[in-house]
Amino acid sequence: MDDALHIASFQADLIWEDKNRNLKNIDRFIHKIDEPVDLIVLPEMFSTGFTMNSEKLAESEAGPTVSWMRDHAVRMNCCITGSLIIREEEQLYNRFIAVTASGIIARYDKRHLFRMGEEHHFYQRGEQRVIFQLGSWNIAPFICYDLRFPVWMRNHGDYDLILVVANWPESRRDVWKNLLVARAIENQTYVLGVNRIGRDGLGISYAGDTRVISSRGEVLFKAEFQREQMLISHLDKKKLVQFREQFPVWKDADRFSLDANP
Repeated sequence: MDDALHIASFQADLIWEDKNRNLKNIDRFIHKIDEPVDLIVLPEMFSTGFTMNSEKLAESEAGPTVSWMRDHAVRMNCCITGSLIIREEEQLYNRFIAVTASGIIARYDKRHLFRMGEEHHFYQRGEQRVIFQLGSWNIAPFICYDLRFPVWMRNHGDYDLILVVANWPESRRDVWKNLLVARAIENQTYVLGVNRIGRDGLGISYAGDTRVISSRGEVLFKAEFQREQMLISHLDKKKLVQFREQFPVWKDADRFSLDANP
C-alpha cells in the first residue's frame, strides 16, 4: 500500500435481526467490487440492524460473523470492518472490529451508548479510544452516537482518518452531515461516515448519506440518497500532510482530560 487508501463503503439496506440474509446481501455487493481496495467498511450492527435484542443475537469473536469477515479479508486481500453484537465474559458490546487475512487487528467498543434508544441498558460501554494502522495510515474508529462528542474524538496527532459506522435515522440526517464536516475540520483529518438505509423493525427510517469529507470540510465522495450502494473512494495522504503543514491549526489545539466516569 502506498500513500493512497482505496476504500469500499457499503450503504446497506439492513434486514431486521436476520444475520443470514444480511451477510448474503453484503456478499452480493462485495463480489461486485471490480478493483483492488485496501479497506471495506460496513455500517453499525451490519448483521442485525440497531437492535436491543442483544442477548439473543450476540456471538463471540470466534463466531460465524467474524469468520465470515476473515474469509472476505483473505479473498480480497484487504481489511474489512464494521460493528456487531459481541459477547465477552458475560458482557455484551456494540463492537467495531477490523479484520485482515491474519485475523482481528483492532476492536473498539462503542463509548457513547444511545440513551434515547436505551442502548445503555443492553450493552456495556467501551472505555478505550482505539487507533489502528493500515499501511501508512492511522485510523480512528467510532460508532454512531460517538459523533456528537468532539472531546472523545479529538485528534492528538495520532490519526489520519476517522471512520464512523452508524445506524443514524433520517429524521436527523442534517445533524449527521453537519457533524461529519465539523469533525473533519476541527481535527484536520479525513472523515468517512457509513450509514444504512431502509426501515428497521421499529419503523425507523434511514437515509444513508454515506460520505467522505476532506480535512478542509469538502465532500469528496458521497452515496446516493436512500440507495443501497457500494461507494468506492480514494484518499491521498500526501494532500492531507501538505494541508496540515501549510495551515497548522493543530499546533494551537487545546488539550483535554476525560473523566473516566462521567
